[in-house]
Amino acid sequence: MRWTLGMTLLLLAGTATGQDGSISRARFIADMDAQFRAMDSDRNGQLSAAEIESSQRAQASTEASKRNRTLFALLDTDKDGKLTAEEFDRFNNPPPNTANAGPVLARMDSNKDRRVSPVEHRAAMLVNFDRLDTDHNGVVSAAELKAGGATPH
Repeated sequence: MRWTLGMTLLLLAGTATGQDGSISRARFIADMDAQFRAMDSDRNGQLSAAEIESSQRAQASTEASKRNRTLFALLDTDKDGKLTAEEFDRFNNPPPNTANAGPVLARMDSNKDRRVSPVEHRAAMLVNFDRLDTDHNGVVSAAELKAGGATPH
């Protein structure tokens, strides 16, 4: 799966959906634009490699924390909120966070200036939205989202 499709799936999976689990194109655009603004830490209207990598690290850290909490709960067999030496021995740290903006820039930076503009970001993300919207009705249904590899929330 291309990174931008993966990013689209993550955004779609985290987007508020209708009661039927669908996401409209308009809602997707609003959420995608909000995501761009959140990643644009210097507020200059462009995503630099450093901003993309920072976002990747933050997302990886959040996911690692979730996995660690889940793993801790599994390892804490006596459910006392502490790990004994025996319980801890089963603990396996996740691999270190590695961030690399190269694939994102290669996919999204259409003018090759090593920055991603809002237009480039939107174009790349909408290609993936449209790929997921297999019936081309402007809404990614829960079934289309699932077929694309994500689970709606």
